[in-house]
Amino acid sequence: MLLAGAALSLQAQNLADFEKQVTEFTLPNGLHFIVVERHEAPVVSFETLVNVGSADDTSGETGLAHLLEMLAFEGTESVGTRDWPAESHALDAVEEAADKLEAERNKGHQADASKLDILDAEMKVAIGRAQSYVIPNQYPQILQQNGAVDMGASASYDSTEVRYSLPSNRLELWFLMESQRFLHPVLREFYRQRERMAEENRGKVETSPQASLARTLLATAFETGPYRNPELGWAGDLATLRASRAKAFFDKYYVAGNLTITMVGDVNPADARRLAERYFGPLPTRPVPAPPNRQEPPQNGPRTVEVYTQTPPFLMVAYKRPDMYDKDDPVFEVIRLILSNGRTGLLSKRLVEEKGLARSAQMFTPFPRGRYPNLALFYLVPSPSHTVSENERGLAEVLAAMETQDVEPELLARAKTQARATILRGLANNAGLASSLALYQAEYGNWRKLFTSLDDLNKVTAQDVQRVARQYFVINGRTVAIAGQPGAGGGESR
Repeated sequence: MLLAGAALSLQAQNLADFEKQVTEFTLPNGLHFIVVERHEAPVVSFETLVNVGSADDTSGETGLAHLLEMLAFEGTESVGTRDWPAESHALDAVEEAADKLEAERNKGHQADASKLDILDAEMKVAIGRAQSYVIPNQYPQILQQNGAVDMGASASYDSTEVRYSLPSNRLELWFLMESQRFLHPVLREFYRQRERMAEENRGKVETSPQASLARTLLATAFETGPYRNPELGWAGDLATLRASRAKAFFDKYYVAGNLTITMVGDVNPADARRLAERYFGPLPTRPVPAPPNRQEPPQNGPRTVEVYTQTPPFLMVAYKRPDMYDKDDPVFEVIRLILSNGRTGLLSKRLVEEKGLARSAQMFTPFPRGRYPNLALFYLVPSPSHTVSENERGLAEVLAAMETQDVEPELLARAKTQARATILRGLANNAGLASSLALYQAEYGNWRKLFTSLDDLNKVTAQDVQRVARQYFVINGRTVAIAGQPGAGGGESR
């Protein structure tokens, strides 16, 4: 369905009009549902959002949130298994073998190398035995055989989401399949997925200098903040992640009050509520976990880090900024679009076209996500005849001009229009609307922020842009990360 659907519902109608299409209800256990009726086609898009992400990973167990997302479609006690009682015993045996292996490893330098090899082999045998009971991909295949499309799962720093669309006459099938993931979870193939995740992690570090530098930058910019650790976890942590601790993580965060479910399309709200009570009502009421309490200490000076690569040099320059709940969040979005709106952005215009310093110049914010204090990130790739230092200095000049000069009215208006268009493009179909509603509900406690965020963008003034640039683009909040061969670093300061 094109923009004439969800997007125009927001653009052409006010909040009161759009609310007429929305039904909300919360089960006694705390699980919140948002249902949007749109009967143009016999399809329903579903989104389940768990209010947990990599920012909630604890020290020594980074990567757990992402690994649980990878297990989302592995099945339940009744789906994905040839014999659940036998498989359950086999999985217990895997954990017993893992306990023994971990206990020997924990002896450190006193560990017996030959015994470690034997225990490792025993664990692999136990994993293979458990694997023999698995029916691979049965969970997604059942859904696909019933018309499911656009199936996906994702985990970010702030949330974990599962989404897909089904024909509307398969509504009850969705309730059955999805509720079982929470009522009867099975961390099937945990250790195999752990290895796959470790390979993915290595691949991103080894084959993507940009991802590697961004990881290094975050670890340099933040000492204790929730965004310090990488989404995929540290390699040393991944090697020791255990299914037993993943189950404890699941039990803590995958609770009814920490879930938001949205469904958009050809659905009757009364049917949705009846089925929700039947299938999700049995989920127990448990405390909603508190957010991570890892306050970042003040940064008292600029930080610089270099990573040696065989690639042509590039750099990332980041400034500390407040979270998405701060009054200046919409100002940062407008600044991003003024500076980095394709070839019309000031960064491209000044550094690429006019001065020829860079091949590419972009801004990303919030980075990596917005729920906690984060970064305004600038990514610069010098042109062959110019250096990292020249690019760093060129960026400083652009930002200094933004601090002292009013942005041109045309640029400000264009940025606001583009910001609105970005939000509306995300609502171009039922799936996009379901995703946005779930995200706004989880992040703000009210999906109506979709509307008020558009109003907030309209209120941003040239004086706001100048004020925020002056307040946050400062040397004490800056971290510079440089990639390239030895000697590529600059040292220019602002």
